[in-house]
Amino acid sequence: MKTLLQLILSMIAVGSEAAAQECARERAAMVETIQSYARSYTGVLGPQGMSERVLQAMGQAKRHLFIRERSCSIAYADTPLPIGRGQTISQPFIVAFMTQLADVAPDHVVLEIGTGSGYQAAILAHLAQKVCTIEIIPQLAEAAAKTLKELAYDNVSVRAGDGFAGWPECGPFDAIVVTAAIGQPPPPLIEQLKVGGRLVMPLGSAHATQQLTVVEKVGPEKTTSRAVGLVRFVPFTRSKE
Repeated sequence: MKTLLQLILSMIAVGSEAAAQECARERAAMVETIQSYARSYTGVLGPQGMSERVLQAMGQAKRHLFIRERSCSIAYADTPLPIGRGQTISQPFIVAFMTQLADVAPDHVVLEIGTGSGYQAAILAHLAQKVCTIEIIPQLAEAAAKTLKELAYDNVSVRAGDGFAGWPECGPFDAIVVTAAIGQPPPPLIEQLKVGGRLVMPLGSAHATQQLTVVEKVGPEKTTSRAVGLVRFVPFTRSKE
């Protein structure tokens, strides 16, 4: 006959397993949708589509824990969702697409501008050695830092502030991902990007569709850029100070 302690431990084990499997079916369906959409971008991604590393990261990160509605069906639908303060969490395919374009390796240091809920940072954390992410809205930065810490993303650092100037103390960076729209890449971000690194961001008006753009730093003072598709992101917010 089991003791009370054994019963409690057994219940905890069952609960832990259930928590691990929470939304697993919906998350797997989301990954399948991402793979399907990627077939329409072979001209950009190549015949291989999304890499296995990116798909694994998308399958591991628990998107439902980064939104207010913890519903599995809502969280893993391929659609952007509001996260408060006039901001959104990007649709999963766009998160995966931008991550793929950033070409993140296990030893990379990555900068993200526009932390939002922290979900994109979590995806990057599965792929990189270190992620530094900046959010201009203090309440969102605080909430994202709390969520990432609770989920044991120990290789992510969150800072509240204006991302236009980047984060020199965390860099230089192998890749930079910007999740807000602006007309031109901020010069400080180009400066903090390593030669050979990539900056992925939407360029264009905040009140219309933008061009998702990949900027590659091919020399100390030289970059190349290519537009890879139309997107719609919230505007790049600057500090008023």
